[in-house]
Amino acid sequence: MASRVDSTEDCETKGSMWVLDQKLDQSMDEEAGRLRNMYKEKKFSGLLLLRLAYQSLGVVYGDLGTSPLYVFYNTFPNEVKDHEDVIGALSLIIYSLTLVPLLKYVFIVLAANDNGQGGTFALYSLLCRHAKIKTIPNQHRTDEELTTYSRSAIHEKSFAAKTQRWLEEKAFRKNAILILVLVGTCMVIGDGILTPAISVLSAAGGIKVNNPDVSSGVVVVVAVVILVGLFSMQHYGTDRVSWLFAPIVLVWFLLIGSIGIFNIWKHDSSVLKAFNPVYIYRYFQRGGRDGWTSLGGILLSITGTEALFADLSYFPVSAVQLAFTLLVFPCLLLAYSGQAAYLVNHLDHTQDAFYKSIPERIYWPVFIVATAAAIVASQATISATFSIIKQAFAHGCFPRVKVIHTSKKFLGQIYVPDINWILMILCIAVTAGFENQNQIGNAYGTAVVIVMLVTTLLMALIMILVWRCHWILVVIFTALSLIVECTYFSAVLFKVNQGGWAPLVIAGVSFIIMYVWHYGTVKRYEFEMHSKVSMAWILGLGPSLGLVRVPGIGLVYTELPRGVPHIFSHFITNLPAIHSVVVFVCVKYLPVYMVPEEERFLVKRIGPKNFHMFRCVARYGYKDLHKKDDNFEKKLFDNLFMFVRLESMMEGFSDSDEEYSLCEQPRDCPVNNNNSNSNNNTASSDMDPTMSSVDSIVPARSPSHVNITVRSSGLQSSHTEGDELEFLNNCRDAGVVHILGNTVVRARRDSRFYKKIAVDYIYAFLRKVCREHSVIFNVPHESLLNVGQVFYV
Repeated sequence: MASRVDSTEDCETKGSMWVLDQKLDQSMDEEAGRLRNMYKEKKFSGLLLLRLAYQSLGVVYGDLGTSPLYVFYNTFPNEVKDHEDVIGALSLIIYSLTLVPLLKYVFIVLAANDNGQGGTFALYSLLCRHAKIKTIPNQHRTDEELTTYSRSAIHEKSFAAKTQRWLEEKAFRKNAILILVLVGTCMVIGDGILTPAISVLSAAGGIKVNNPDVSSGVVVVVAVVILVGLFSMQHYGTDRVSWLFAPIVLVWFLLIGSIGIFNIWKHDSSVLKAFNPVYIYRYFQRGGRDGWTSLGGILLSITGTEALFADLSYFPVSAVQLAFTLLVFPCLLLAYSGQAAYLVNHLDHTQDAFYKSIPERIYWPVFIVATAAAIVASQATISATFSIIKQAFAHGCFPRVKVIHTSKKFLGQIYVPDINWILMILCIAVTAGFENQNQIGNAYGTAVVIVMLVTTLLMALIMILVWRCHWILVVIFTALSLIVECTYFSAVLFKVNQGGWAPLVIAGVSFIIMYVWHYGTVKRYEFEMHSKVSMAWILGLGPSLGLVRVPGIGLVYTELPRGVPHIFSHFITNLPAIHSVVVFVCVKYLPVYMVPEEERFLVKRIGPKNFHMFRCVARYGYKDLHKKDDNFEKKLFDNLFMFVRLESMMEGFSDSDEEYSLCEQPRDCPVNNNNSNSNNNTASSDMDPTMSSVDSIVPARSPSHVNITVRSSGLQSSHTEGDELEFLNNCRDAGVVHILGNTVVRARRDSRFYKKIAVDYIYAFLRKVCREHSVIFNVPHESLLNVGQVFYV
């Protein structure tokens, strides 16, 4: 084998590549600036900010804005005994809207976005970048060089560093954070079922208010028809009709605000004294336990707050803040105050407070706008559910499902057919199955408050690890948030048997699916990691790998970003031939929202040149999509050829980064800075001294000569760039075969019964119904080869 090149020679040759590196770094920095700061340059334009705030209305605030349809009915399912109770409930609504959506979310939580992305998994991704808490350890230091991988160094003696080390010490702490994230995610999925049900059913209830002879069954049928139409239109995507969303929601807020002003003026302006928080104390003092349990209805006034954060994607935080403070917040306060003013004089109208308080002349126009607003709110929640499913899949927490990109302009507008029809069936079941919308409201409130609790706990870690806040500020934020949210949570616990069980059941089933899938994914990765083939064994086979090298290129898919997978040895042990060129392809997802196309692929050579073996790591973010028009195979080969060209521009070899391919963790590599003979001899048995050190196609790290002579197993070969490119093109023309591992996971015979059920039945079923990588990357069936193997956990 070729001897190692001295580090001094490597340093001398780096100068010749400085200009190329600078140009590449400059282009990457420009792209990073465009991606990270696309709104920062525009924030000084007032008109642009107003336009963005207007557009955000149709995406962000639909769910929060339709709450006035059903809040007072769920707070007082029976008639109100005293008008003071109405003022007390209004005071609770006012301060709930002020403390949770306004102060906590709009001005604090929104700032914890991941490059503009919001939601539970966005917070988890931020934490994974600042602490090694990801349960699948497939990240490498080169991933941190991505332009979208934003993180900052932590001082070793700081409170953040101590918290980081505490989280990383024990595996169960990492699992606890993951379970917390999954619980929040499952509750958001429950919201995707309950929001359309309660919003559309409440809006459709206006038919019965103006026509008392209409039965409740007719209202349910109308709501079901609307829901079927809503879910059936999802495959068209929201892009074609989204231009209607913002004006509908704008008109809705202006209407409910104006009706609120009218009712305050007409009925009783004294309800404005509800801004005095003393009426909250009097409300609980007078109501006792009934007053406490009524908090489950008050909670519905802040539903949609979590969706406000989850749907942040395409709008700058300043635009969302502007829309909420100038329009949404005051209109909601006026709407609830107006309903309270009406109820003070009509204590028996709580069941239909919204529609009964509408002036007769504009009743039907308001009904139409209310129905349209309910559809918009439902659409936003359904779209957010699709996005969350995609993020869960990217984090290895959900089976692979078909994801369709529905918009050419917006990356996040997707459609998941299987999930869509499941949501529709469950939504119709909830709408038709419950006796009234009060039970749906109880279920809705349970899901909402649990999501808020999860966000609070994750935000505490974000404030420590990401923002580096003083621990006193963290304690103040966490304590105040938990006091408010635990108060609501204690109230909804009383209503578990009155409909609150529904989201718990939905979340429980979703959690089992997600956690079992993640468990199987982790075990599969651990199996591949521990059974990978050593480079010493590969090198001992010689350039032909001990087999007949037939024309063509074999793409061997693996979970491993480093090392030669067990599937390869399994393949060549059972078959007498292998392709002339072998490329190990690893598709992995990183805790970033997206990976720029020019940074997606990492290419590296494995072994000497005459082995013709490469590794290609394709990296994706949780918002990236595999679209039908993406030619994954073509892009892979383009990057492979670019790697060969860049490699020819370099001089010499360097082994500084060999652990990327040979060791699972850098600390596992036997490296000695003093270059002692004993350690070098130890390393030579496990490491390949002829391994190319280029981790990525750009920028090139270590130069090498154009003409390279490699000796291995007594054979000598010399290849120039042109020769190898021609050889690769000929092999590509001869045919490309995609070799996928079909790893079957089984529980050991001595495993406990619940593990057998989870692995042998639930995980096996999910593996059977989920999509394969071959479908996701549009691999032709005739070019696909599955290699099966079984392992026991």
